[in-house]
Amino acid sequence: MKNICTLLAAVLFTATTYAQIGINNENPDASAALDITSTTGGVLVPRMTAAQRDAITATQGLIIFCTDCASGEGELQIKHTSSWKNTIGGDVNDPPAIGDTHQGGIVFYLDGNGGGLIAAPSDQSSATWGCEGQSIGGTSSAVGTGAANTTAIVSGCSETAIAARICADLTLGGYDDWFLPSKDELNLMFENIGNGPDAPLGNIGNFANYYYWSSTEHDNNFAWFQYFLNGTQYIYFSKSATFNVRAVRAF
Repeated sequence: MKNICTLLAAVLFTATTYAQIGINNENPDASAALDITSTTGGVLVPRMTAAQRDAITATQGLIIFCTDCASGEGELQIKHTSSWKNTIGGDVNDPPAIGDTHQGGIVFYLDGNGGGLIAAPSDQSSATWGCEGQSIGGTSSAVGTGAANTTAIVSGCSETAIAARICADLTLGGYDDWFLPSKDELNLMFENIGNGPDAPLGNIGNFANYYYWSSTEHDNNFAWFQYFLNGTQYIYFSKSATFNVRAVRAF
């Protein structure tokens, strides 16, 4: 303890006397309050999400690393007089919010790591699910499985102009990786940018009060769809029924 106190006193004395501190450097530059010399390490500034950053009462010049900015890549940022900027003075690349227009569509889901799901801004068409009487197999309901479901349907069903193929063939907003949402992804669209009772911005996805197909198969003859007036999900119409199609993509 005595040695620690002696060291702290020495550092404080040096800082007070010379207004400079050198780390691995006996001759800190005269223009620097802190001069660090190293060839094996750097300076690690505080790391936090954009939401955590915004909770700070930040003073001008404060520097942080935003972990979920720049599409999850992260970004070094500095507080200017009235706003945060990146290190070259540009606007910070904050993560998108639900309802934002982003990468070809409307954000309706965020995964907490800088990514999420985007819905096309309007319906693609109406179509059948396809291949009634045939089991595609291997589809799932979970968030994050719509793309794989779509690939399985397109590979396993030779019918043209079906819901999954319309999404897979879509090029929109400069992107060609669209897919038919899974059952749970479809429900997130209803809840967050459709007529869901807690949708923060209302029906900004401009969904019709009608049925929309998911990419989740139930059995040989049925697949899941959702009524976008009240959010109920069904399987009682066959795959040959014609319902609305809304493509989504991940970012």
